[in-house]
Formats: sequence, C-alpha cells, structure tokens
Amino acid sequence: MAAACGGDAPTVDFSGGDAARGANVAALAGGCGCHTEKAGPLLAGGKALPTPFGNFYTTNITNDTEAGIGSWSAAEIERAIRVGTLPDGTVEAPAMPYYRYAGMADDDVRDLIAWLRAIPPSDRRNTPHDTWLPAAGLAMRLWRTFFTRPIDAPQLSPAGTQRGRYLVESVAICGDCHTPRNLVGAPKRAMFMAGATGLAGGETAPNITPDRETGLGDWDEDDIVSCLEMGMLPNMDTVQGLMEEMIDGVGVGTGYANAELADIEAIAHFIKGVPAIHHTPGSSE
Repeated sequence: MAAACGGDAPTVDFSGGDAARGANVAALAGGCGCHTEKAGPLLAGGKALPTPFGNFYTTNITNDTEAGIGSWSAAEIERAIRVGTLPDGTVEAPAMPYYRYAGMADDDVRDLIAWLRAIPPSDRRNTPHDTWLPAAGLAMRLWRTFFTRPIDAPQLSPAGTQRGRYLVESVAICGDCHTPRNLVGAPKRAMFMAGATGLAGGETAPNITPDRETGLGDWDEDDIVSCLEMGMLPNMDTVQGLMEEMIDGVGVGTGYANAELADIEAIAHFIKGVPAIHHTPGSSE
C-alpha cells in the first residue's frame, strides 16, 4: 500500500505491468486526453488548460527519451501521477490532478505505466506554463502542502461494492470537472459533483448528483451507462465538448467508450448513490 501526495511510502516495483489491462485503466481515465491536442500526436502534450492563475500546458507523456518520459523510471512516473513530483523535484501544478490519482491502486498504476510505455514516441517539446504567479514553483509546493492530504492507495484495484467509488474518485476522477472550486483552485468537498463553471473553452460541467431539479435525479443507471458508453442523453441528444472527448477520446485516443462495461456500470451505480445537492453551476460559486 502506497501513501501518495507527499507521504512516505514503502518501496513498490511499478515495472512489468500489463499494457492490455492498462488500456482499460487509461480508457477509464479518459485516455489521459488532456495530454493530446485534437490535431496533435497522441499524448504529446501542448493543450492549454486555462485557470484563474494563467494557462498551464499539458506535457508530452510519450516514450520519447528527450521530449517525453522515455528516460523516466517506472517509479518516477508513478510519483508524477500520484504525488505530483517530477524527477527533478519540481511539484506539478494542480491542473494535473495528481491529488485525485493519489488513490489509484498500485496494480492499476503499474498497468497504466505499461500502457504509456507502448505509446509511439513524439519529439514535441513542452510549452512553458504562462502564469502570473510569483515564485510559481514554491506556490505549487505550498498548494500541495495545504490543499491535499495523504491517501493510502490500495495494492490491488478494488472489486465488488467498492469498485464504483474507487473508479469515480481515483481513476475516472469525475469530481475533477464536476466539483466547484474555491478561490485558490481547491475542490469544495461539500459540493462533490454538484457541477462547476470555468472549464477549458468556457464550458460548464453539470450537476451530476441525484438532485431531481438540478441534477440527474430523473436518470436511472441505464441512462448514465448509455451516456458514458455512447454519449447518448435520455432525451436522445448527445453530449458535446469536453465530455464527448472523455467518452470518445481525443484524436486517435481512447475514452469511456472503450472501457469494460462492468466498470462503466459500477460508475453509474455509484453516481446514483452520491448525496443529492440542489445546485445550478454558476449560481453560487
């Protein structure tokens, strides 16, 4: 069991994973699509993530040894995913939600790394972040200190009744888009999945709690499965924008549509059981 987000952790070997299993983990994580531009090479980075603190640009996570992560050890990749620390000691901006992936099981991380190793390398160089923050590196380290908490990640990916919660909170990380944030960009935990504004492209993530007036209270689990599998809404319309990318993947990438049906069903079951919150995104954030 590994403690993430800065905690001391026992030594775990993250090499030798199963890339085929990792493909399902990647699909459930939206294909790591933030790292792919629509017209760019798969996972070669360069996508702008606008925040109140400036634009943060996603990085090249292909297996290129110069521009990507090809020279990183498996342990270094794991720390970037779950702890937010890069090989040179830099702490990542929270635009990379390492603090949510902190709960990803050791075996899923190992398999995800094997999948990443199989992605064709790209020599696309990373774009420097464009932020007005003074001493940005220190600011990122302080943000991690004050707004994350150590999580004991399981050794094995949970099954049974705990699987839906695990996938939503630590792999699909639905709350990363669907939970509003405070003035310093930290998630408002009391508003878990109640919807948020200010996403990339000016998009709004809807309330996906079971509230009948502002959320998904009228949806059944099959409706949620249909949305996550095919992008189909109960009114026969289809999702667009960022959610479409999460489902179908970006470019030649992968997404929820490629994940195992049992995992999508587990996510749907968990979402139907979260506390209902009466909230319209943008109304009181």
